[in-house]
Amino acid sequence: MRKEDCFYLGKVVAKYSFKGEVLIKLDTDDPETYLSLQSVLLEDKSCLIPYFTTKVQFHKSQLLRVSLEGINSEKQADMIIGKSVYLPLDQLPKLADDQFYFHEIIGFEVIDSLQRPIGIIKGVNDASSQVLLEVEHNNRQILIPLVDELIQKFDKKEKQLYLSIPEGLLDLDS
Repeated sequence: MRKEDCFYLGKVVAKYSFKGEVLIKLDTDDPETYLSLQSVLLEDKSCLIPYFTTKVQFHKSQLLRVSLEGINSEKQADMIIGKSVYLPLDQLPKLADDQFYFHEIIGFEVIDSLQRPIGIIKGVNDASSQVLLEVEHNNRQILIPLVDELIQKFDKKEKQLYLSIPEGLLDLDS
C-alpha cells in the first residue's frame, strides 16, 4: 500500500511487556475509534509493512497497548519502536459536512472575509502547537493560523475555505 493512500495514526513509542506488546501514541481526538483495530501499517524506510493485531486496549489516555502478529519478544518490539503507524484512508471516521481532515483541504482556495481570493493551500503544518496553513500567495508562501475562530465557511464542493485573515498578515515578508 502506498503512503499517499494512508493517514498517520501515531507512533510506536515503547515496549510494554516481555511478550512483545508495544505502546502506540495516537494522533487523534477520538482514540476510542481505534480499539477495534484489526491491522496497522508500520513505516519501514520508504515502505509500509502490514501487521495484524491480536490484542488492542487502552493504556492511559492517548496510548494503545497492542500485540502484533510476529512480534513476540522484547527484542522484536525494540526493532519497531519509533516507527510511524498508518491506516488506509478508507478507515478514517466520517466527518460532518462542515468538518475536514487536513489532507482533504490541500488544493483548496483560501478566500478572505471580503470575498477576495488569497491563494491555494499547498500544505498543512501541524508539527507545532499551532496548526498553520501553507498558502501560495502572490508567488510566495505565507503561513495562516488554522483556528476555529478564523474559519467563516468551508465549501467542500467548490474546494474553498473562507477565513477571517488577521490584519497585516498578508503584508508580512516571508
